[in-house]
Amino acid sequence: MTARLGARALLDLVLDPGSWESWDAPPVPVGRDTERYARARADAATSSGVDESVLTGRGTIHGRPVAVLVGEFGFLAGSIGVAASERLVLAIERATEQRLPLLAAPSSGGTRMQEGAMAFVQMLTITQAIGAHRAAGLPYLVYLRDPTTGGVFASWGSLGHVTAAEPGARVGFLGPRVYQALYGRPFPPHVQTAENLVAHGIIDAIVPPQQLAALADRVLGLILDRPTGAADPSTGPEPSPPAVDPWLAVRRSRDPRRPHLRHLLRAAAADVVPLNGTAAGESHPGLLLAFARFGRASCVLLGQDRQGQEADRPLGPDALRQGRRGMRLAQELDLPLVTVVDTPGAALTVEAEQGGLAGEIARSLADLLALPAPTVAVLLGQGSGGGALALAAADRVLAAQHAWLGPLSPEGASSIVHRDVEHAPDLARAQGISAAELEAQGIVDLVVPEQPDAADEPDQFCRRLGAVLEQQIVELRAQPSDQRRAARHARYRALGRAR
Repeated sequence: MTARLGARALLDLVLDPGSWESWDAPPVPVGRDTERYARARADAATSSGVDESVLTGRGTIHGRPVAVLVGEFGFLAGSIGVAASERLVLAIERATEQRLPLLAAPSSGGTRMQEGAMAFVQMLTITQAIGAHRAAGLPYLVYLRDPTTGGVFASWGSLGHVTAAEPGARVGFLGPRVYQALYGRPFPPHVQTAENLVAHGIIDAIVPPQQLAALADRVLGLILDRPTGAADPSTGPEPSPPAVDPWLAVRRSRDPRRPHLRHLLRAAAADVVPLNGTAAGESHPGLLLAFARFGRASCVLLGQDRQGQEADRPLGPDALRQGRRGMRLAQELDLPLVTVVDTPGAALTVEAEQGGLAGEIARSLADLLALPAPTVAVLLGQGSGGGALALAAADRVLAAQHAWLGPLSPEGASSIVHRDVEHAPDLARAQGISAAELEAQGIVDLVVPEQPDAADEPDQFCRRLGAVLEQQIVELRAQPSDQRRAARHARYRALGRAR
């Protein structure tokens, strides 16, 4: 761990030179003052060079206006009492009123013990202000510095749309000294580290302070910069390609050379900022969540990564919970949502059953169908079972020419109908699972051609799909929300009627 950066040093590092404007008034008096506490505050101000444990204000990052909350550990261990809380809340409310994105960089031991219960309940006040900021559709980015613990981590430190931490930072709820005093044994040293929290899907990334400005600028650009004007007609979709034999499509969808989700992002996305996990202690390598831009159109992207769905870790309820985090981000930030389907099927295990897989599929479908934001689904390869359908509902559904969607794999369907797997080709042809048949049934809107197989032209196919995605996102964004949602309802109601 390098030397701890103070609040002013971090501001100088992250904000454009000369852009900082302080919003801070002198700290308000506290009700539970004592001579000893007053002396401690005066000594802290002298040693730290600041008058409270937080500084607030506004500045610019790469020319982009942003409000900032930054903690100063040198002032009474960055602890939050009534005066610090009032400073934070006033700044958050001002940022909301001015419609500024908010960057918080806490460094704190938690609640200020000298102020007791009144300091403790400031967690409620600060959380309420952050909630109102997020409800206004404004980005909230958090950068956890060493250390961030206790009530700060359990309130404004854990509410970010995107949360990063500095390398080696100690981040956790319960202080190690308190744990040892209560339980008579030391707290495991590796648990409360930024790196461990990334590994468990609680925070998104480890970022050195020198890279924080670049990350914030990229994230805010993806969230806030919206395309203007109509979609370019020259990037319009090509006519639907000829239908292919469904069993051939199934076999081609399983080709290890076939482009997968990460290949699509490398070849077709103009910018990508990966996110990590559910922010609640779960992460699955088979589900990728990110902010992404295709051409000039930004989105929240959540997709099934074929490379991350190993035989010993198929797609489970944790992956779907990770996906539902992406749906919440799209809703709060008013960003289009792009989902990508490519899975041999969800986990058929005891752990998946006990982890609530069926309920997560149902909740994913309900969230997608009710989402106010524009939605685009892409059937990229295999689309087997409920794990695939959980991400397949959208305003527009695109399919690669050799993608498919069915209630089970053809082999699984054959085992039910014929009690063998030899009839899998017959079931593939009988169930209407190919992209062309899905389009004919109104399940898919557009089939993206493979010339003749995406495995033979991976980069070209991905760029072609990326151009179609850009056009679809721009078109959907231009539609009034109520009109778009009414059309979505009518679309899925129509699927229940005989064709």
